[in-house]
Parts: sequence; C-alpha cells; structure tokens
Amino acid sequence: MLDAVFEWLRTVVLMAGYVSGSAAFPKPLTPDEEQKYLTLLAEGDENAKNILIERNLRLVAHITKKYGDENNSEDLISIGTIGLIKGINTFSPDKNKKLSSYIARCIENEVLMYLRAARRRRSDVYIDDGIGTDSEGNNLTLADILTGSDEDIADTVSDSIEAEKLYSIMRRVLNDAEYKIIFRRYGLCGTRRMTQREIADDLGISRSYVSRIEKKCLQKLAEEYGIG
Repeated sequence: MLDAVFEWLRTVVLMAGYVSGSAAFPKPLTPDEEQKYLTLLAEGDENAKNILIERNLRLVAHITKKYGDENNSEDLISIGTIGLIKGINTFSPDKNKKLSSYIARCIENEVLMYLRAARRRRSDVYIDDGIGTDSEGNNLTLADILTGSDEDIADTVSDSIEAEKLYSIMRRVLNDAEYKIIFRRYGLCGTRRMTQREIADDLGISRSYVSRIEKKCLQKLAEEYGIG
C-alpha cells in the first residue's frame, strides 16, 4: 500500500510543477511512442509506466478544470491523478481502442465519484474505501486500483527505497509545519488522507492558507525532483 501512496504523491508532485507554471506540460506521445511504451509496460517496465503517466498529465488538468473552482481545484487535481494512475494500470490494448480516451474516462469517473461523495457530506477519501466494481464485477478499493496487478509486489523493495528517498527530501526541504501538513494531506505511512478544510479546522487556520502552504511545499518537492 505504501508504494501505491507514494506513486500517487510523486504524480501530484509532478503535477504541481506543471500547474504552477514552473514547467510546461510535456507533449503527448505520438502513436508510435505510445505503442512502444505500452509494450514495455506490459513487459513490466516501471519507467515506461512513469513516462505514460507524465505524458498524459495534461488530461488531469484539462478534465478537472471543468469541475473545479477556487475552493476545490487542488482536491480535484489530486483525485484526478488517482484516475490517471488507475487508467495506466488497467488499460488493455486488447479491450480498449485508445489510451487517451480510456484514461480520460478514468479521470472523470474519479472526479465525479469524489464530487458525489462530497455532496453526501463524505468528502474524505480513504485508501480502503470501496469505489465500485471492475469489468468482472469484483469490488474495488483505492488500494486495488493503485497497486495494480500481483506482479507489482516484486517491486516493493525498490518502491520502499524511493519512498524513503522522498521522506528524506521532505525532511530536508520542508520545515516542521510544512512536513506535518503534507503528511496529513496525503495520508503518508497509511494514515487517513485529510482534506484542506479538515487540516485548517484542526490547526485553527484558514483553508486558503493551507492551500498556499501545500502549493509551496509541492513546488519545493518538484524542484528537488528536477521538475521546477
């Protein structure tokens, strides 16, 4: 589960660099490039998956822009990245005709589910929450869609190393208050992910202030990862 959370957080860090304007979105893959990386992904190449995610990040920004406003745009972007990762992890060339159409639907589905939950006063997102069923009727949770297939277990050691690297970077570039906010915001170490509003209420500060701190932190992390 830890590797899934960090895969998501790494993607959000990438996204922060592009949304903040400190980096331009990479160009979409050409059909030949897309096929190349999909083939490599099917062979278990994690770098190919990272490339497919990064080169489709603009879809998250485009889709969440339709539904967001100044009060929830950051939440929708982080939720949209879950849909993006889910789309890359579950795409099947044999069943789906076009990758961009498939992952766009996955992103939109995640955003709409989040908004429906918010309207029911359930704005929290838990890693073990049920989110529906897959194509075979099996129940799915966020943990299921982020971790992917059983073969991913073989990558746990390298993912743990990457997680520790990110923790080390966070400790180095963030102060104590910033670290605690990011820790709560993204539910690190298996803790419950908190909304900006919950963190603001807990700390006795405004939601907009939490938002500013979060953006600042993600930009710092993006720069450390060479994105900014």
